[in-house]
Amino acid sequence: MIWVGSFKSLQSALRTTRFTAAPLEVYTWLRSDIGMISPFVDWLISLIAESRCVLGKEESVELALREAVSNAMTHGNRMDARKLVHVRCCCGGTKGVFIVVRDQGNGFDPGKVPDPLAVENLDAEHGRGIHLMKLAMDEVSFERGGTEVHIRKDSGNETKALAQRIQKRIVRRVVRRPWPGVRAVELG
Repeated sequence: MIWVGSFKSLQSALRTTRFTAAPLEVYTWLRSDIGMISPFVDWLISLIAESRCVLGKEESVELALREAVSNAMTHGNRMDARKLVHVRCCCGGTKGVFIVVRDQGNGFDPGKVPDPLAVENLDAEHGRGIHLMKLAMDEVSFERGGTEVHIRKDSGNETKALAQRIQKRIVRRVVRRPWPGVRAVELG
């Protein structure tokens, strides 16, 4: 399903909608109001959870999404309520979740962001969001001069599917033991 609209309109429209599985695509926007971060993130994470695209990893996605939206409002749009934060979220079964958060600010150079783990930065009020996003997600990149952050979390289902395929293979023949205590098999 593809849903397009402002956060307020989609929040109302999708109040009773239940998703049983991915794929899910949401294109939405909200104004730069710090009070909107939690309701928005809670709403989008509930859709992601219902789509089951990152089963068991929703908390990591929530942390990264919260940081990305907060950074877009605070640093990108400088809390200008006339400026919007645009969010695109794509959930796809075994593909996990991919989210783009774009602000209407001037951008930044991610290479110039101070290391939040450096001793001189430990007491800083800001500067940990990007680090947290990178810890929580499988991929984080900045595009369009730093006005867009792309975050991706794998579903983990690819590894499970591969393991199941390997387990289903039939052992064709046992290979001689290459050394004592080791048994090698050829899988077909």
